[in-house]
Amino acid sequence: MYRRTILIVDDEPRTRQGLKKTLDTWANGEYQIITAANAEETIEIMRQHKIDILLTDIRMPEMTGLELLKVIKEQNMSPVIIVISAYSEFEYAHEALRLGVINYLLKPISKKNLIEAVEDAAKAVEKKERAGMIEKVVDIKLVDVNTQNPSNRLPIREALDYINQHLKNELSQKEVADHVHLNPSYLSVLFKDHVKLTFSEYVTRRRIQRAKELLMSTNLPIADIAEESGYKTAKYFIKIFKEMEGETPSAYRKNNNEKAVQ
Repeated sequence: MYRRTILIVDDEPRTRQGLKKTLDTWANGEYQIITAANAEETIEIMRQHKIDILLTDIRMPEMTGLELLKVIKEQNMSPVIIVISAYSEFEYAHEALRLGVINYLLKPISKKNLIEAVEDAAKAVEKKERAGMIEKVVDIKLVDVNTQNPSNRLPIREALDYINQHLKNELSQKEVADHVHLNPSYLSVLFKDHVKLTFSEYVTRRRIQRAKELLMSTNLPIADIAEESGYKTAKYFIKIFKEMEGETPSAYRKNNNEKAVQ
């Protein structure tokens, strides 16, 4: 199975096939390299397949490369884009950059420059995917805990660290209070004051975040993820997960995997 898909768009058959041949050799079976002769064909392909990297000529009949990029942007398609052009006029490059292009290659393109541009684009794709995964997993309230930086209150920082390191285990407020040498009732007040969540809310949010990380990055069965996240039974884990995320763990995994490969 191909890791990624690259789409080459050029109305000149010889250019199109020459670029494809170079990239097929470079990809060594890891990337699917497909081609389109015009913007209309490109849009149709992109509606049906996830395109990771788009190489498009600027000047094409009927719809130019820049007009194509505008359509792609309007339809919320987000490949990493490389523009190919025989023209070096500033307005073309400027407009291309405004539309999110990461590279602008002038014809005739050397094999070296083409491969370097595509390798840079591949790195950009991976960076976008990592950012997307973080966005899906992150819990804003937990981010707020870190940005509020309760490190100036050492017992709270120690309590948070202890919870984070023992998510898989049963965790009681008394156990954590004992660890930081505080009365449980006082820890409860201090915790809510500095973390802006109750002890149990924080533990639940951290466990669900851990579960989301595992759902996104592993193929572990749901029962194993429940256990890794500190839940004794998969049934209770599924109930809590659905209350927090609005869907079951299986649905969360399926939906996010589909978004990653579509």
